[in-house]
Amino acid sequence: MPEPLTLDGFRADLAECLFLDPGEVDLADSPLDAGVDSLRIVTLLERWQAAGAAVTFVELAERTTFAQWWQLLSERQGRRT
Repeated sequence: MPEPLTLDGFRADLAECLFLDPGEVDLADSPLDAGVDSLRIVTLLERWQAAGAAVTFVELAERTTFAQWWQLLSERQGRRT
């Protein structure tokens, strides 16, 4: 079974994608304003699905902050799509 996604892991994934330190990731930021394009969303989504979060591209794209992404991901831990 894969390691569950944690808030620290979520921040680290975003930071890697955005070329930031995890502490620089502001969960109030908009993914689009931060520079997360559709290809990066797919890359992150695949990583999080592999960690056991049952979310879809559309569900992430509909949310307007990283905090909303985290809320969705944390609610969907261990579910299957």
